[in-house]
Amino acid sequence: MQQLPLEDLLVIELASVLAGPAVGAFLAELGATVIKVENLQGDVTRTWLLPEEKPKDGISAYFSCVNWGKKSIALDLKYPEGKAILNELLQRADILITNFKPSSARRLGFAYEQIAHLYPHLIYGEITGYGNQEERVGYDAVLQAESGFMYLNSSPEGNPQKMPVALIDLIAAHHLKEGILLALYNRQKTGLGTKVSCSLLHAAITALANQATAVLFANYTPEPLGTEHPSIFPYGTLFYTQENKPILVAIGNDEQFSTFCQILQIPEIAQDPQFATNPRRVQNREILRPLLAEKIKLFHFDTLLYALHQNQIPAGAVHTVNEALALPQVTPLLLHSPIGKGLKTIAFETPLLANTDLPPPPKLGEHTQEILQEWLFYEESTFLKLKNKGIIQ
Repeated sequence: MQQLPLEDLLVIELASVLAGPAVGAFLAELGATVIKVENLQGDVTRTWLLPEEKPKDGISAYFSCVNWGKKSIALDLKYPEGKAILNELLQRADILITNFKPSSARRLGFAYEQIAHLYPHLIYGEITGYGNQEERVGYDAVLQAESGFMYLNSSPEGNPQKMPVALIDLIAAHHLKEGILLALYNRQKTGLGTKVSCSLLHAAITALANQATAVLFANYTPEPLGTEHPSIFPYGTLFYTQENKPILVAIGNDEQFSTFCQILQIPEIAQDPQFATNPRRVQNREILRPLLAEKIKLFHFDTLLYALHQNQIPAGAVHTVNEALALPQVTPLLLHSPIGKGLKTIAFETPLLANTDLPPPPKLGEHTQEILQEWLFYEESTFLKLKNKGIIQ
């Protein structure tokens, strides 16, 4: 089996839902041992079931997407005994991942400033909604609305639309993962841990990229364009073929546009001064779009897509998620459970670095007894006493 980059690290995950657990999933795929500390009710996403799903051991599709390869211990941190168990784990840990509200972390006694002196080697990874000074809980859908994404993610005549995945959560997770990896690199040199913090708002605003820069650099006001791009045309534009099947093109430069027009058998369009350069095409998109649409409507879908690909013109079919998962390039990204029957999910990390043969997501408290007795050397009688008192599960 391949040597994994982080296989000697212990990660304690106090986070729930998506952003924080996604960081734990990244690290588990890279070889780290990740202990997911849940309350006695479990991560709420265990109950987020599709109508087609049947509850099975508290593992939903949503929970499954970011919890492969982890161990679950269920603790009630309101009890001193529960906090003591967590403190014993932190003595061994390299990384702690949290997504508490600032006041909740302090109330539990696990804010960074409360434990940093106890575990100077610990890297404390924290995701908040709006930063350490703001008590609001961060929810991806709300952040999509507040950051401008929903406004832009619509057609000019349509209503604002939320993206169909919690993309802000996932962007924040990548931000925090990057910070944690840099902190690990720094710890190799200094021997000291540190706090790494990321907010959903910060992640969302930075992800606005060129749309935000257009405001700051050019005093431009971004407006909804549907799938299209504000400064490139035709880029992200949908056209329909003879079968009324959608095809998306993403022309990035004048040479591509010239070749595109040759394929469509309208080379004169690329020579027209109105359309010969990208700035002119952007300026005259309302004139150019119907000219291209009329010609594309004459082509069969497969014939046109093949010709575009053969000539290195960026274009693609509009796939369903099922169709996308069936692409041959996706196969190496699938995590297959060696234990469960037919359980699969998508890996976050490249298969060249990651373990794609991880155990399936854990049941709530599945590893509580193992961790207490085999890792922390609790007597069985102590384990049973804690369980009977409702402190662990």
